[in-house]
Amino acid sequence: MADMDKNENTFDVIVIGSGMSGGWAAKEFTENGFKTLVIERGREVKHNVNYPTTNMNPWEFKHRGNLTEDIKKENPIASKCYVFREDAEHFVSKDKEHPYIQEKPFDWIKGYQTGGKSMLWARQTQRFSNYDFEGPARDGFAVDWPIRYDDLDPWYSYVEKFVGIAGNKDGLDVLPDGDFLPAMGLNCIEEHFKSSVEENYEDRHVISGRCAHITENREIFAKQGRGQCQYRNLCQRGCPFGGYFSSNSSTLPWAMNTGNLSMIHDSVVESIMYDEEKQQASGVVVIDTKTKEKKEYFASIVFVNAGTLNTNLILLNSKSTRFPNGLGNDNGLLGKYVAFHNYRARMSAEFDGYADKHTTGREPTSAYLPRFRNVEKQETNFLRGYASGFTARRQVLQDTSGFGNNLKDGLLNPTYGVWQVGSHMMGETIPKEENQVSLDREKKDDWGIPLLKIDIAYDDNDEKMIKDYHEQLTQMFEEAGFTNIRTYDSKQAPGLDIHEMGGVRMGKDPKTSLLNKWNQLHGCKNVYVTDGACMTSTSTQNPSLTYMAITARACDHAIKEAKKA
Repeated sequence: MADMDKNENTFDVIVIGSGMSGGWAAKEFTENGFKTLVIERGREVKHNVNYPTTNMNPWEFKHRGNLTEDIKKENPIASKCYVFREDAEHFVSKDKEHPYIQEKPFDWIKGYQTGGKSMLWARQTQRFSNYDFEGPARDGFAVDWPIRYDDLDPWYSYVEKFVGIAGNKDGLDVLPDGDFLPAMGLNCIEEHFKSSVEENYEDRHVISGRCAHITENREIFAKQGRGQCQYRNLCQRGCPFGGYFSSNSSTLPWAMNTGNLSMIHDSVVESIMYDEEKQQASGVVVIDTKTKEKKEYFASIVFVNAGTLNTNLILLNSKSTRFPNGLGNDNGLLGKYVAFHNYRARMSAEFDGYADKHTTGREPTSAYLPRFRNVEKQETNFLRGYASGFTARRQVLQDTSGFGNNLKDGLLNPTYGVWQVGSHMMGETIPKEENQVSLDREKKDDWGIPLLKIDIAYDDNDEKMIKDYHEQLTQMFEEAGFTNIRTYDSKQAPGLDIHEMGGVRMGKDPKTSLLNKWNQLHGCKNVYVTDGACMTSTSTQNPSLTYMAITARACDHAIKEAKKA
C-alpha cells in the first residue's frame, strides 16, 4: 500500500463508475457542493477530443468499417456486439482486458473508459409504469418493489429535461408519457403498420421510438454545450455535436465545471472498506491498472455505479469481519436474482405498397410497440411480456456494371426495390435465484481480484415468450399486408442485450433484498447502489432512463441526510 496523506485522499462522496448512473451521481453531488471523487477503471476519453473516427468518411477506413479476422479471433465475445466494428471498436473493451468465467454461455459486453457504455448505448428511453413496479407482487415472482411509479415520476421528468428525450405524448398507461422534445416521427410504412395495428386491436399501439436525442434547442442544452442531433446515426463513434446524451458530453462536464469534481482513470476498485467501529463504509481500495499500486480513498458516502456485474463483483469482494460474504450480504442473496432482456426473436417481411416513396437520410430511432401481453390480467402460458421494435426501409438498387460515366450514372441514379420491414423482441426475463454471479475461489485477474463467475441462462418462460412473439407479430404483419414473412431465433447467449440487471435488488424486507427504497444497503446505509444492479425486475423497457432517475432520487436522499448530520 502506497504511503500518502489521508487528507489528500478524503472526499465527501466517492462514485465508483463514470457511466450512465455514475455521471448523474457526480452531477448531483458536485452541484450541491459536495467534494466528489469519480473512479473509472478505464482510460480517459474527453468529449470531442478523443473521438478519432467521428468525422471519418466510409472510404477513409482501412477495412471499410469491418474488423480483421485476427481481431475477431482475439475477441470472440466483443465481436458479437453490433457496435464492435472498425469505427467504434476502441470504445468496446477487448476480451483479454477483463476475463471472466462462464458457467453457462454469457456474452459480457464492457466499455471501460470515461462515460462507460453511455458512449455506445442505443439511446432508447422509456419510463417504467406501475404495471412494471407492481408486477412482481401481482405475478408472484421476485420480491415487491419498495417504490411505485409516483415515487419516480418527478425524477423521470427531472432527468428528461436535462438529457433531452424526443418523443410524442402517446397517452398510454403501459408506457407513461414524459417531458419530451419533438419526436422524430415515423415513415410511411411505419405509419401504415401503426394504422393497421390500431384498427385491429384496442390494446396494441405503434409509436415513434422515444430516444435521448436533442431535436429542439433549449437553454439547458446550450449550458451543457450540446447542440441538436444531425441525424448522422453515427452515435457509437462519439457525437461531436453532443446531440445524443452521454456522460462525456453532459453530466461529467457539468460536474467538472462546479470545481467540486475529481476524477481518476485506469483505477480498478478492489473493495469497499468497512469501519467496524463506526459500522459504516469508510472508503475504497483502488488498484492502478498500469502500476498495480494500491491506494485508499475515503468518503462518508459511497455510490456504487460500476455497471451491474462489476457492482456485484465489488460488493462480493468487499469482505470484513462484519460482512464475511460481501458488503451488506447478511441474507446470502448478493449476486443472485440477476435478470436480463431476451433479444433472441426477430421478424422480417416485405411490402409492395407505397411504390412512389422511399426514405432518405439516417434516423437514429424506429417505431416501437409497447408491451401488450399480460398487462391487466394473466392471459398467456408465460409470465410478463415483451415490447417490439419495428423498422421499414426500401431496397436501394444501384447498377455497378458499367465503366466511367456509365458507372457514375448507375451509382447516382438508383432505383428502388420493395419495402423491407423488420421487428425484434425485447422480452422481460424473470429474476431467479439460480441466475447468479459469484467470485471464483482460485482464479484472479491481473490485479489480484477474483474472477467473476456468471451462471445465467434462459428458461421455459423465455421460450414460450419467443413463440408467442412470433405468432402475434406474424398475425399483425399479415393484417398489414406484408408478405414473405420470416421468423428468426438468433439463439444468442444472454448478455448481448447489454441489459443485465439485479444481484443487489431493492426491496422492503432486509431478509429478501439488499437495498431499501432509497437504494441504501440495508446493512450499510452510507453505501448506495443505483445502477442496473439495484433493479428488482426488468420490465420490457430499455432501462437506462430508470437508472438515471433512480440515481437522481437517491442522491437527493443522500444529500438531505448528510445535511441533517
